[in-house]
Amino acid sequence: MPDATDAPDAANDAETESHSAPRAGTAPTTGSAGLPPVERLLAAAVAALGGRERPGQVRMAQAVQHAIDADEHLAVQAGTGTGKSLAYLVPSIRHAVASGSAVVVSTATIALQRQLVDRDLPRLVEALAGELPYEPTFAILKGRGNYLCRYKMSADWPEDEPDQLFDPGELTAAGRMVQRIREWAETTETGDRDELVPGVQDRVWRQFSVAARECLGARRCPHGHECFAEQARERAAQVDVVVTNHALLALDAMEDVSVLPEHDIVIVDEAHELADRVTSVVTGRLSDATVGLAVRRAARLVEQGLADRLLQAGEDLKALLSVAPPGRVDDLPPVLGQTLAGVRDAAFACLTALGPRERHDDDPELAGLRRGALTALDDVHDTAQRMLDAFGHASEADRAEVVWLAEGTGRTPPTLYVAPLSVSGMLREKLFTGRTVVLTSATLALGGTFDGLARQWGLGAPGTPREPREEQDGEPEGKSEGRGGTRWTALDVGSPFDYSRSGILYIAGHLPRPAREGLQPAYLDEIAELIEAAGGRTLGLFSSMRAARTAAEALRERLPVPLLCQGEDSTMQLVKRFAEDEPTCLFGTLSLWQGVDVPGPSLRLVIIDRIPFPRPDDPLASARQRHVEAKGGNGFMAVAATHAALLLAQGAGRLLRAQTDKGVVAILDPRLATARYASFLRASLPPFWSTGDPETVKAALKRLAAADSRPAGTGQG
Repeated sequence: MPDATDAPDAANDAETESHSAPRAGTAPTTGSAGLPPVERLLAAAVAALGGRERPGQVRMAQAVQHAIDADEHLAVQAGTGTGKSLAYLVPSIRHAVASGSAVVVSTATIALQRQLVDRDLPRLVEALAGELPYEPTFAILKGRGNYLCRYKMSADWPEDEPDQLFDPGELTAAGRMVQRIREWAETTETGDRDELVPGVQDRVWRQFSVAARECLGARRCPHGHECFAEQARERAAQVDVVVTNHALLALDAMEDVSVLPEHDIVIVDEAHELADRVTSVVTGRLSDATVGLAVRRAARLVEQGLADRLLQAGEDLKALLSVAPPGRVDDLPPVLGQTLAGVRDAAFACLTALGPRERHDDDPELAGLRRGALTALDDVHDTAQRMLDAFGHASEADRAEVVWLAEGTGRTPPTLYVAPLSVSGMLREKLFTGRTVVLTSATLALGGTFDGLARQWGLGAPGTPREPREEQDGEPEGKSEGRGGTRWTALDVGSPFDYSRSGILYIAGHLPRPAREGLQPAYLDEIAELIEAAGGRTLGLFSSMRAARTAAEALRERLPVPLLCQGEDSTMQLVKRFAEDEPTCLFGTLSLWQGVDVPGPSLRLVIIDRIPFPRPDDPLASARQRHVEAKGGNGFMAVAATHAALLLAQGAGRLLRAQTDKGVVAILDPRLATARYASFLRASLPPFWSTGDPETVKAALKRLAAADSRPAGTGQG
């Protein structure tokens, strides 16, 4: 961790791309009394943008304003078509202007971040120009590692990647990437990695960037006066709305020093992914590669014997992991305990030899090398200690973390991981204390309640939300005093879509239960018949890449329509081709379940091959399930069924993206019709009209295909 002396410079892991003039000096705090009410601001925005008033959007904006005024947290489920971005941005901007305090908007995906910064916020700021005392400003906030480090380019730092990782063919490709970065560095004005097109591999980019804990800080760095990250940081401190991501939000909450600018309101969009993104941030990784990086960084600064000791500890770890079976580690084998202790102690010896952390070196190059070594050694030492601490508890209910071994794949060696069994306590203490948090998504009420995700967030359960209805004052429906006195409310504003008239939910109850591995012939036949009826226009969402590839290879010979499969090109390019050519089908897995937005006739059929439960051998999910059961809960429903419900709802949500869309969601797993947990899963889906009759569904798809093929203006019947 950075010491307090370095905190103002080195600890800022957040850099930005800002828009509009800085707020400083032009944005006096006006107080909310001098501003129009949120309803008027929203109406002005909608009118200026050529939209129309949507009751759910108005209710959500009122609820967000109420949460801000009442200083209580809010969870809002806002279905597709609600216009939730405007519903939270309008009260957020109003609060920023009134209070002089920034609002942080956190998203899970780059796509939504870019949508907010490139489209929604610029249009909204322009629309509100006549309603507010000044033009609000905004910025997208990124980690320091996204920016080119001028000092690292010029200094003689040890390589993060050993040469032997590059085979001769890849060495040439990597060398070309290095050369492109160096040429780009001569002309870029921002140093932002996203501007480097085409992109470069992560392992190449790491040679030109630093993490916050490695940074010398502007005052000590020879290039501090021209640092891209520092320039962006200075711009960031002046804006009203800061758009960031869940990972950076988690770092800001968990670290001892602030990453984000001062703020009192956080909007968490795509909140269904919050717990998983936070888990990823706090997951530790240990392998011979991470130990090797620490050795290379420390070798110039400590005695050879100490570096050799750490190198040998890494070799011992490599030898052990290469023969150990992959999977969850429930009990600590003596040999693993000894090996982890050896790694920890060797890293500690190197840390001790480096001397006090607060030492200030006159030589900037030495200071940079030292900070990089401290960071890598800290990671190795702390992760090894976490893994040792994960064992030895009196009962399963007392366990806090789980350790597992992932087998090596390609360039990645076998790696040990350690992750918390729950992040609810962290979120409750770190995120939901001292600020107001609004969480929103199209998918929050799983099984008809907010309980499942609320437990993941550490908020308790507000009870079952009532059906969407009009509220006179915008106050949300369900109220709860969550654990730890965290007051929050829940609200489902529904969706403007008429799901029962626009979509069909088809559950193929006549099919056999899905096999453990691969797709059965009956499933392939069913998929082929549905796609033929739809004339293509199909998004196939599969539980594994193996299943997606199997289906694509088998059906390309049977179907007269183009069929794309994830992995054959970048996902963005595949989705683009799918959207532009109506008969084309696209098969894929997880990123497509949540990342496809294709309105219109290019998407009339969504096929889901099976209920997307976590794999039985998934180490983290299985450990969490067992932990819940040890505490007396229903582990299957709390972990596996909740995970499946969330993905099913997200997958089914790909179908209707505009009010004129129509089509079918076909779920081929018959357990959705027969299993005891089926009602919970179905209650998580949009309220489509439901059937199990394949002929009815195929007839409906054929009618849609015929209507889509008619020339414009002839009617659709």
